[in-house]
Amino acid sequence: MRYMLLCYDDAKYWERAGEAAHRAAMQEAVLLTHELDRKGQYRIASPLAPVEQATCVRVRDGRRIVTDGPFAETREILGGFYLIDVPDLDAAIRVAERHSGARVGTVEIRPVFELEGLPGEKLSPERKP
Repeated sequence: MRYMLLCYDDAKYWERAGEAAHRAAMQEAVLLTHELDRKGQYRIASPLAPVEQATCVRVRDGRRIVTDGPFAETREILGGFYLIDVPDLDAAIRVAERHSGARVGTVEIRPVFELEGLPGEKLSPERKP
């Protein structure tokens, strides 16, 4: 089953911890992706650009509204994601708890809704229509 791990960071924590601590946490996350890949559980992962570079799009009453930055001021910001393929939620939890960001932020786990016919979708043999 595929799960999306959404990694929320405490930006203030990383500012206080410093660049070296942040680089070490990123390297730990990279090592986790390599371990998942060896087990055949890795699909894709990536950190995101800083929240200051975010753009939000909303459509209200047929009018497009584009704003800079996140939707709301929050302590934790979306810092990156993983798409993994593991047997069940318990396995996804075991992966999430090993992510370096889980110690100072939050890793949200969501099952991926399987929708047939998406462009570029690579169906595994057990998921072929």
